[in-house]
Amino acid sequence: MMAISERTADSKRTATLNRTASEKVPTGNAAGHSTLAEHAQLLADELHALRRDQLKLQQAIFEAAQIQRRLCAPRERVWGELEIAGEIFPVRHLSGDFFKVLELGPDLGVVVGDIAGKGLSAGIWQAHLMGLIQRSARMYRDPADAVAEVNNELCQDESQPPLTALFYARIDSQTNELRYCNAGLPAPLLLRNKITEHLTEGGPLLGALHKAPFRSASVSLKPGDMLVAYSDGVTECRNKADLEFEMERLVAAARAVVGTSATKALFSLLGTVLDFADSCSPGDDLTLLVVRRPDTIRNEQTRSRTKDFSAPQRRPAAAPRTKDGDRGGQSPK
Repeated sequence: MMAISERTADSKRTATLNRTASEKVPTGNAAGHSTLAEHAQLLADELHALRRDQLKLQQAIFEAAQIQRRLCAPRERVWGELEIAGEIFPVRHLSGDFFKVLELGPDLGVVVGDIAGKGLSAGIWQAHLMGLIQRSARMYRDPADAVAEVNNELCQDESQPPLTALFYARIDSQTNELRYCNAGLPAPLLLRNKITEHLTEGGPLLGALHKAPFRSASVSLKPGDMLVAYSDGVTECRNKADLEFEMERLVAAARAVVGTSATKALFSLLGTVLDFADSCSPGDDLTLLVVRRPDTIRNEQTRSRTKDFSAPQRRPAAAPRTKDGDRGGQSPK
């Protein structure tokens, strides 16, 4: 009898334990589902925060790119007898390339530069370099002296700025003499009649060698002459066949637009390069600056007129030295 009673009690205890266990299973599943839901919500919140931060970063980069464009403005200018037009086609939002047109008293300065690298790092250095160039251009009348000053400043900079290729020219408003110094940039083209000159005189890349020697040379801008300065992203632009645009194509394209306005020549050249690349995105920033002296003198009385036009689309329509400069020094060497 006792054995039967004990077996009955054991059966009741087992049933009770099984019932308790079965009652706890739903409770455990509910807790597990709740934990997973909370974890998923945390992940969703983190993803939302990352997307929000990414949008803020993209907006900041976009605003920085707009500041870059304003620093390079004006993109189109008429100055005395000269027409000037420049444009940058960046690979990313920020460009390591830059150009600048400077009024230097009675003269005009034109600058094209290419900072090693691209994107944020090169873009951050751009404003600093442009500041150095503008200051040196006002301190020294001879382009070689101005470029040498910028080079020495960069070489003494403990933050180790990147190497920079630079073409700087100063144009005399009275004689239309163009005096230049080319520090490592691909030689700009001077087109006159059927002759193409390459402006090679200058020195090494900026930042490569402290107190490096730089030299200037002079050419005369005659009626009908056109100067085309450019970064190496133009001639090194590749197409689907992995062929580079190269100098020969650039010279041929430039000869084809001699006689058109500086702006039309600029966008025709840029369009020719991008058409050559076809569906291939350029591997480097593209920069072009065109300076043209028309065959006929304008009748406008305004000495200088500027205009800032928007960026082109993917396929634009064809179309130790003596400081002897502006502070009362000697004439150019």
